[in-house]
Amino acid sequence: MTQAQFDFEQAWASRIPARWRWTRNKELLAESQAVTADGSEELLSVSHLTGITPKSEKHVTMTAAENLDGYRLVETGDLVINTMWAWMGALGVARQRGIVSPAYGVYSPRPDAPFNPAFYDYLYRSRPYVMEMTRLSRGIWSSRLRLYPDVFLRMAIPVPPPDEQRAIADYLDRETARIDTLIEEQQSLIEMLRERRAAVVDAALAPLNSWTRTTLKHLLSGIDQGVSPQAEAGLADEPGTWGVLKTGCVNRGVFRPEEHKRLPSDFAFDPAIAVEVGDVIVSRASGSPDLVGSAAIVERLDYQLILSDKLFRLRAKQSVEPRFLVWSLNSGQYRVQVGHAISGAEGLANNLPLSKLRAFETHHPSLEEQRRIATHLDEQTTKIDTLVEETERFIELACERRAALITAAVTGQIDIQEMA
Repeated sequence: MTQAQFDFEQAWASRIPARWRWTRNKELLAESQAVTADGSEELLSVSHLTGITPKSEKHVTMTAAENLDGYRLVETGDLVINTMWAWMGALGVARQRGIVSPAYGVYSPRPDAPFNPAFYDYLYRSRPYVMEMTRLSRGIWSSRLRLYPDVFLRMAIPVPPPDEQRAIADYLDRETARIDTLIEEQQSLIEMLRERRAAVVDAALAPLNSWTRTTLKHLLSGIDQGVSPQAEAGLADEPGTWGVLKTGCVNRGVFRPEEHKRLPSDFAFDPAIAVEVGDVIVSRASGSPDLVGSAAIVERLDYQLILSDKLFRLRAKQSVEPRFLVWSLNSGQYRVQVGHAISGAEGLANNLPLSKLRAFETHHPSLEEQRRIATHLDEQTTKIDTLVEETERFIELACERRAALITAAVTGQIDIQEMA
């Protein structure tokens, strides 16, 4: 056993019961090299959130491989690890037969090994074990770490008695199911609140006969677009440093100044694309079609920032209230137009063409009425947003509780036999 494995065993030694023993993964599992003959088996997805599930049940935006020949066969009970994403917990024990990418690691239980698939699915995906896999992964950057088979198979692993493995797995199945049900209920509440919020916005922006019908370009004095520099990871939080905004800075109508990358100190840019408080920012492109066209007003600046080429800045005319403009750009009518704009030939790769944006139909009342509506929506949506934030925090705490429960159970800190 290497020093790293010994250190890991010692770190857990004070946690696990004395009746448990230690071994290495290679004594429980063997790497499987079996591959599909024709790719006809169920294609499986490997996720850090849900473990191993059929890919058909996932909403995947990545282009699927045209030829599945050579994909790795997975049998029920096999452990599958995404070699590049093990540090995120992208692994799990399969509950059905299928195939996965040849870049993944597939490990089959050895005959007569004390390996309960349900128990080890919880253990391998627990926070402490994922952290250990991260520590032993190799790579220059954190996002490129790889957990190679030889390293994984040499890792230390605790082995409870088989009957205890089964009891722990059954206990966690029951308890996590309760927590998952609670989380699903809270997620449904959030969806309901967001639907209510959208209804409030659309009701307030329903055009009256006195409103002027026009196109967006007639409400603007100008549109700016940023640049695409070679930026660095990290925040521009040192004096004199600048950052370039990422497309996620205007996620769902809220401006997030922390969503940026730091610019090199010698990067020269046109001061005209520097971001200022009061600017209206629109996302031009995004990996998710739901976020393309998202708009927000810059209410605060914690950093010195410039626009990226994936963002537009809209300059409203004096006859247009910027807050009202942003609310219009978050309405249902606007989202429908965005959907049409990015689905055509010009809108490939979830890109919102400037020509389409400028031509969007809109309605606006007098400046006084714009300000009244904007204030009304600010007040009403703040109440709903507060409820959403509280619910999201509840879900976060429930997820933390779930993870802590799993860690406690798979390290023997919960006496399952006493609770039976």
